[in-house]
Amino acid sequence: MPTSDLAIIFGFDMETDVGSFTPFYEGLIHGTPEILKVMADKGIVSTCYFVGQAAKDHPEVVQAVKKAGHEIGCHSLFHETVGDAIFPVPNLYPLLDHEVKPRLELATRWVAEVAGEQPVSFRCPRLFGSTAVCNALEDLGYVSDASFPMYRYGAPITPYHPDRSDWTKPGNMRLVQIPNFADLTIDSKDPYGRDRDQWPLFRTQGAEALMVHIDAFIGYARKMGKPPVLCFYFHPWEFWPMPQGALHFGEASVKPDEFLVKNCGPEATRQLGLLIDALKQRGGTFITARQCAQQWR
Repeated sequence: MPTSDLAIIFGFDMETDVGSFTPFYEGLIHGTPEILKVMADKGIVSTCYFVGQAAKDHPEVVQAVKKAGHEIGCHSLFHETVGDAIFPVPNLYPLLDHEVKPRLELATRWVAEVAGEQPVSFRCPRLFGSTAVCNALEDLGYVSDASFPMYRYGAPITPYHPDRSDWTKPGNMRLVQIPNFADLTIDSKDPYGRDRDQWPLFRTQGAEALMVHIDAFIGYARKMGKPPVLCFYFHPWEFWPMPQGALHFGEASVKPDEFLVKNCGPEATRQLGLLIDALKQRGGTFITARQCAQQWR
């Protein structure tokens, strides 16, 4: 169990701009240095989950993150849907169960070759996790998976060892599953519960607005007799201005919803700093996903 009552895991999903909606890496290249500056200024650690392709094509970014003292994790091979889809995404079909382990094995190898060490922390793209993913990670030697979408399942609300037959239930795997926190005090109006999720409120509404939900969750956890653990997910493209309107590549264009690109760049960077300050004021201790797994074993 964590030594601090309030444990905080900052996870950055190192992927293409605007997730799978583009093939570009401008955010990875230019946004990562902005993240590292904030982390250094605030004196905190994070876990950076690299897509295998991102690590292979931009090894200098991996090395910069490693040199700054942050954990290098894995985030699939090409930001594909490796687990069970919660909501539909056009042309992103989930891998079949028998495809999961060889795919994750290759992604792990690509990240390890660049990082110079085996990643032991994983997160599924879009938090689309599954039992097959957890079993593959267990077999591949991972110690943590931060894919559990609390907004969707509600519980567990603290890290746990999953069951080999149902990853959403506690069991006896060595792997530690780290839930991504959500404001469970909200009466959700979304069919998937996404209005309970924390992302991307820090950027679209500001750190102060997000802290309202964080304080609600902290109170909720303590009322249940559980130590509050706040696991966040962010992306480097949020810290570099993203194009507004339609994004064209190949033979077509895609227009992301406004919330996906709103306030990307300097405002997101500023709000991230304010969020860290507010969490520190509440006595939070920042740890990596690996450290969380070690403390919860």
